[in-house]
Amino acid sequence: MARMTPDDRRAAIIAATLAVMQRQGIAATTVRDVAAELDASSGLIHHYMTSMDELIAEAFERAAGADLLATRALVEQGQGPLEQLRFFFDSYSRAGDDFGMQLWLDAWAEAARRPELRQTSQRLNQAWQQLIRSIIEDGVRIGVMNCTDPVAAAWRILSLLDGLHLQEVAHGDSVTSQQVTKWSRHGAEIELGLAEGTLASHPTAPGELT
Repeated sequence: MARMTPDDRRAAIIAATLAVMQRQGIAATTVRDVAAELDASSGLIHHYMTSMDELIAEAFERAAGADLLATRALVEQGQGPLEQLRFFFDSYSRAGDDFGMQLWLDAWAEAARRPELRQTSQRLNQAWQQLIRSIIEDGVRIGVMNCTDPVAAAWRILSLLDGLHLQEVAHGDSVTSQQVTKWSRHGAEIELGLAEGTLASHPTAPGELT
């Protein structure tokens, strides 16, 4: 590798790890693979990372955390809880592409064997739930949503979204992206006492809001 600062080198290692994870999955990602991706030695990886579990967890957090930040930023542009929830569905980037959802599936599958990854995925998953919960709580407070338990409702909405996206990624010929969109939004409408169609996609595409 070219000469870098320690921070730049560590960032390059994490980026290479993410590239390998995307290509062959978390379970099959090894130090040797990451070193080959960087055209470096395994010793260099060990110098900057205490363990492969730490490296996997950091790479996962970089990708999954960026998705969460992007969705949160768009939600914050919404004018009121209903629009914020529409924007949440419009920009649910954890499953915005096959790799986004596959990364989470890999993380959930490996969590039992990798404590650091389990802690990271659990913390990020709770942050997704808390984002939905805060929108629901605001909606209940101003009287546009009807929900007696925002915490449980947020978990159910998140679980419905993830479950449908899982089906789409694994069995795209059975569940389409259009069905995921329709069913998840309708499920949230039922959950929150909203009229059908209330959470329909915003006419302005995410990232193009004015």
